[in-house]
Amino acid sequence: QSCPPTRPDMLNVHLVPHSHDDVGWLKTVDQYYYGVRNRDQHAGVQYILDSVVAQLATDPSRRFVYAEVAFLARWWQQQDQATRRLVRELVQEAGGLGLVGGGWCMNDEAAAHYGGALEQLALGRRFLRRLFGACGTPRVAWQIDPFGHARELAATFAQMGYDGLFVGRVDHQDKWARLQRRELELLWRGSTSLAPPRTDIFTGILPNTYNPPAGLCWDQLCTDPPVVDGDGPERNVDSVVTSFLEAAATQAQQYRTNHILMTMGSDFHYENAHLWFKNLDKLIAHANARQANGSRVHALYSTPSCYLRELHRANLTWPLKTDDFFPYSDGPHQFWTGFFSSRPAFKGYERLSSGFLQICSQLEALAGPSARVGPYGPGDSSVLREAVAVAQHHDAVAGTERQHVADDYARQLAKGWDSCQVLVANALSLLGGTKEPLVFCNALNISVCPLSETTPHFTVILYNPLAWDMTWPVRLPVRATSYAVTDPQGQPVASQVVPVSGVTRQLRGGAGGAPGELLFQAWAPPLGFSTFQVKQLSPGAPWDPPRWPSGDPEPQLENEHLRVRFDPVTGHLLEIQNLAKGFSLPVFQSFYWYNASAGDGLSPQASGAYIFRPNASVPIPVAKRAATRLLKTALVQELHQNFSAWCSQVLRLRPGQPYLELEWTVGPIPVADGLGKEVISRFETPLRTAGRFYTDSNGRQVLERRRDYRPTWNLSQSEPVAGNYYPVNTRIFIKDEKVQLTVLTDRSQGGSSIMDGSLELMVHRRLLNDDNRGLGEPLDEPGADGRGLVVRGQHLVLLDTAAAAADQHRPRAQEMVTSPSVVLAPGPGPHLRQVSGEGLQGDLCQVSGARSPGSPARPSAQFSALRRALPPGLHLLTVEPRGPGAVLLRLEHLFERGESHNGSRPLSVDLTTLFSAFTITSVQEMALGGDIPLHSVSRLLWNTDTGTPKPRPLAQLDPQCVRLEPMEIRTFLASVRYE
Repeated sequence: QSCPPTRPDMLNVHLVPHSHDDVGWLKTVDQYYYGVRNRDQHAGVQYILDSVVAQLATDPSRRFVYAEVAFLARWWQQQDQATRRLVRELVQEAGGLGLVGGGWCMNDEAAAHYGGALEQLALGRRFLRRLFGACGTPRVAWQIDPFGHARELAATFAQMGYDGLFVGRVDHQDKWARLQRRELELLWRGSTSLAPPRTDIFTGILPNTYNPPAGLCWDQLCTDPPVVDGDGPERNVDSVVTSFLEAAATQAQQYRTNHILMTMGSDFHYENAHLWFKNLDKLIAHANARQANGSRVHALYSTPSCYLRELHRANLTWPLKTDDFFPYSDGPHQFWTGFFSSRPAFKGYERLSSGFLQICSQLEALAGPSARVGPYGPGDSSVLREAVAVAQHHDAVAGTERQHVADDYARQLAKGWDSCQVLVANALSLLGGTKEPLVFCNALNISVCPLSETTPHFTVILYNPLAWDMTWPVRLPVRATSYAVTDPQGQPVASQVVPVSGVTRQLRGGAGGAPGELLFQAWAPPLGFSTFQVKQLSPGAPWDPPRWPSGDPEPQLENEHLRVRFDPVTGHLLEIQNLAKGFSLPVFQSFYWYNASAGDGLSPQASGAYIFRPNASVPIPVAKRAATRLLKTALVQELHQNFSAWCSQVLRLRPGQPYLELEWTVGPIPVADGLGKEVISRFETPLRTAGRFYTDSNGRQVLERRRDYRPTWNLSQSEPVAGNYYPVNTRIFIKDEKVQLTVLTDRSQGGSSIMDGSLELMVHRRLLNDDNRGLGEPLDEPGADGRGLVVRGQHLVLLDTAAAAADQHRPRAQEMVTSPSVVLAPGPGPHLRQVSGEGLQGDLCQVSGARSPGSPARPSAQFSALRRALPPGLHLLTVEPRGPGAVLLRLEHLFERGESHNGSRPLSVDLTTLFSAFTITSVQEMALGGDIPLHSVSRLLWNTDTGTPKPRPLAQLDPQCVRLEPMEIRTFLASVRYE
C-alpha cells in the first residue's frame, strides 16, 4: 500500500537504497557491528542503522531496504522507546524502511544444508514478525551476494511465502546469453516433485551485482563527485543526469517492461546516510524535471517489492528455469568452485553443530520448560541457534572469511554447545529420572575422553534424534583391555578393545592418552535414549594390545552385505561386491592433489578461498602405494592405509553394515616446496556414465550434472576440472542402467566426475596465494599447532542397483546429518526400567489404542518420545519449543517423486497419537518458515509458456491423518499439554 506512484507512459527507474552488511568476512560480527578494526575495512553497522533511520524520518518519500537481521536484532536491543516507535512507524505505516530477505544472515547456497538455511531464515523472520507484525514479513528474498544459487533454496523461499527472489551473481556466460534474449527475469521452478506453483518463484538477476551504476555512487566510501547543482565552475548536475538517463536507457533494453531496478548502495554503505540521500534527492528531482523537455524517464525511490508488483501488473509471459545457478564464474578461468571445499574443518563443525542443535531443541521440547532450569544449571538453545544461523552466512560456512573471523565463528558455536549441553543434560536427567552428573566428550574424533579413560564403571547414554530406531557404533578411549557392557535390559552386549591407531596418537600429540578404544554397538529408540553400563573386568594390568594379524595374501573385508577386496601390492581398494544382490564392481580409490595455480603473469588468476584453478588437469597421486595394516575382529574389520606422513585412511566394515565406511585424515598439507595443493579422494570404476553424474542440492533434491555442459546456454569451457565442479552437501553418485555407486559426505565438499566412471571429492586445500576477490589473505589454515590444519572426515560408499539405491542413500544421509549423541555418566546411571514406543510402522493413520503419555517418575534405562517409529522415508525435521505449551513440528518426506518404487509413495501419520512425551491438544498448519499460518499465504502468480499454474485449494487439516507427498515438508504449530 505504501508503494510510490509510477508513470505507465514512461520508463520507471526504481532506485533502491540498500547496504550489504556481511555477518562476518574481513572482520568478525562484533567488529563489523561496532566499527572496530576500521584499518582492515571501514564498516560500523550500528552507525549505518542510526544514520539511515534518522534520514528516513526527515522525508516520507525516501526508501531503504535492509536484510541482515543478526545486526538489526542487536541494534534494536540498544534503542530507546522513542527510536523503536519511529522504526515501527517507518516499517508499518510509511513504508520507508523495507525488510528484504529476512534471514538472520544472507545464507550461502552451495555449502549450506537445507536444515541450517531453514533455521536461519525462520529465526530472522520470527524476530521481524514479533517486532513489526505482518508488515515485518518480507515478501522478497534478497540473495544478492552468494556465489551461485541452489534450486532447493528457491523451493524453500517459495514455500515460505516469498513472491520473488533477487540475485546478484550468475555465471558471466549465462548472464550475457540472458541479456541478449532479455531473460534476466524468469520464473524458477524449485522442484520437479511438488506440483507447480508450489515451488515456483519469480527470480530477477540484478544489472550491477548489487552496486550502483558507474559514476552514481555517493557513499563516504565512494570517490564519485557529488551532484553539484549550483552555478559555478563545479556544476555537474547536467552531466550526472545525462549519465543516469543513458544508464537507464541501456538497462531498459535488457529487461522486458517499462520498469527497471537500480541498487543504490554496496558493502557497508550509508554509515553517513545523509550523503547518499541528499544526492539521490537531487538526482530524482533533476532527472524528473527533464520530463518537461520530453524525457520519458521517471525516477523514484522504491523497494524490490514495489518493483515486483509492477512486473506482475505487466502480465507478461516469463521464461521458465528448472536447473540451478552452479557453478558461478565471473570470467574465463575464474570458477568460484574452490569455496565448495574451503575450510573443511569449519564446514564439518557447522554440520555437527546443526545436528546437535536439533538434539538440543528436541529435548527442550520433550522435557518441557524445566529443562532450561536444572538440575545442572540454566541451559538454553538460543545461543547455539543464533551461532548456527550466523554460520550459514555466505562468508562463514562458505569458508571465504579471514582466519580470525573463522576462529570467531567457531568460538560462537562452541559457546552455543556449552549452553546446549547443560540443557541436554537437564532434559536427560528429567526424562531418565537420574541425578548423576552427565559428561560430554567433545574430542572423541581423536579418541580423547577423560571419564572413560579413568573410570572403571561408567554409563553410556545414546540419544537418537531420528524418528526411527538406530544402531550406532560407540568407540571410547580406555586404558584397560576388557570390559563388560550391558544393555538397558541388563543383557550383555558384545564388546572389544582395539588399539588406537598411530595416526590418532599423533593427532593427540604423541605419548599421552588412552592406548585402546572400547567398541560396541549401541542402539536407541526413535526420539529417545538407551542406557548402557560399562564395567572394567581386567584390573589396570600393563597394556597388552590385540595383535594385528600377519599379512593376508589378498587383504579383504567382509560381512553379510559386502565383500571388499584390496590390491595386495599397492594396498589400494580394488573391488566391492554386493553379496546380497550378487554383483560386483571394480572400484579403485586413492588420494591426489591438484597443483594450485599461483596467479603469475602468464595466467593471472590464482586458486584461493573462492576460486579453484589447478594449473594442470591431471592431479598428482599422494603416493603410488599405501602401507596397510589389517584388523579383523568379531565387531569390526578395518584396513588402515597410510599414503604419506600427512594422508591416511581407515576402511571399515561392521556386521550388519550395508555400506563401506572410509575415514580419511589429511594434513598438514606440505607447502615447503612452494606449491599450493588441493587434495581429492577419487573413485574410478568401469561404469559407462556418458559424462553424467549426480549431486544433491543443499542435501535434499538430486540434480543431474553433465560434464562441460549447461542446460540453459551453450557453454564455452575454459577450465576442464574447476568448470565441472559442483557443490556436494551430502551425496554424489554415478550410475549406468543397472548399477549405482554413491558416496555420502559428512560435510559440504566440492565434487565432480572428470572422467567417465569416476567421481571425486575435494577433502582439503592449502593455498599460498590470494585469488583477488577481496579477502586479501591466502587460504593457509595454521591448525592447532601452527604447522597446518589436519582434517578428519568420513565418506560412506554404497554400491547398489540403480533402482534401489535411493532406499539406502536417503535415510543413511539423514543419519549422517542428525546423528545420535553419546553422553557419559560416572557409575551406574539410570536403573532398569523401560519407557518406550510400540515400534509400529507403515501407514500410521490407522493405529489406535495408544498408551497415555507421561514422564518417568523413577529412573528409566530407555525412553522414547514417540509411541511408534516412523518409516525411514518420513523424517521429523523439527521439534522445537515455541513458548509456553507450544511446539513447532516439521514433517518431511525424504524421497523425490519416482526415485524409489516403495520410497516415493505418499506417507501418512497420525499427529495426535504420535508423541508420548506430551499430548497435542490442537494443531495449526503453518507455511514452511513456521511464522505465518498456511491459509494466509497468498503469492503472486506468473505466466509461462506452459500456462499459469494455480495453487490447489487447501484441504481441511485432519491431524489424525497428515499425508506427505514426495519431497514435501509440512509445518505445524501444536498446542501441547505436558503430563
